[in-house]
Amino acid sequence: MTVFTATLLTWIFQADTLAGEQIVTTQEEGMSLLQMFLDGGFLMYPITIMLFVAIYVMAERWKFLQNAQMDNDSFLDTIKEMLKTGTPQQAMDYCDETDKPFARILRKGISRLGSKSITDIEDAIHTAGKEETYFLERKTDWLATIAGIAPLTGFLGTVTGMIKAFQEIQNLQGNVNPSVLAGGIWEALVTTAFGLAVGILAYFAYNYILEKINRTVFELENASADFIEVLRSPSGKKKTSAS
Repeated sequence: MTVFTATLLTWIFQADTLAGEQIVTTQEEGMSLLQMFLDGGFLMYPITIMLFVAIYVMAERWKFLQNAQMDNDSFLDTIKEMLKTGTPQQAMDYCDETDKPFARILRKGISRLGSKSITDIEDAIHTAGKEETYFLERKTDWLATIAGIAPLTGFLGTVTGMIKAFQEIQNLQGNVNPSVLAGGIWEALVTTAFGLAVGILAYFAYNYILEKINRTVFELENASADFIEVLRSPSGKKKTSAS
């Protein structure tokens, strides 16, 4: 019984010691990352702001594009049935309830039915399509700007850090420990690494979001062209029967 108790206490002591070492190691790593950030200089702060802005734009645009998605073919079929059996006002009310880019585009065209020509309806649909494209692309230029400015800001921090390092060498008249010089150089390079990381993230997000926007615009253009063909088909049949 005594041997078992002694063994158990030994295991507990070893487990506590290992846990304590892990906590100390984690704290040292956290402090080293914080210290590295602080050693990077004041330009680390604008780069950090760019990082938060990029994350905000990524989340906001992704949510906006997700909300803009819909089954355009199914929606167009419903609108066609409403225009055949109901009134344009009923179709416009349905577009208002849906409140999606394609629905808003069709509403502009439906509002001109009866009093305008097909050309005027096409112009209204194209104008509405340009407006929706603008709303889809809004704020994406922020990501492109951050992708270009963040690495340059980091490089600027490295250049200023190197200037300070060489000024220190000059002040000490060259009597400087190589380890001190190396420490100043790696601290100056921190801003470049951080700026490049933020720039790469923003560039990747920009291209990803732009690809989704282009796909959405392509789908809107195709669905709008199908709607215009629906409007043209009745008049085409009349001309054929009259001839």
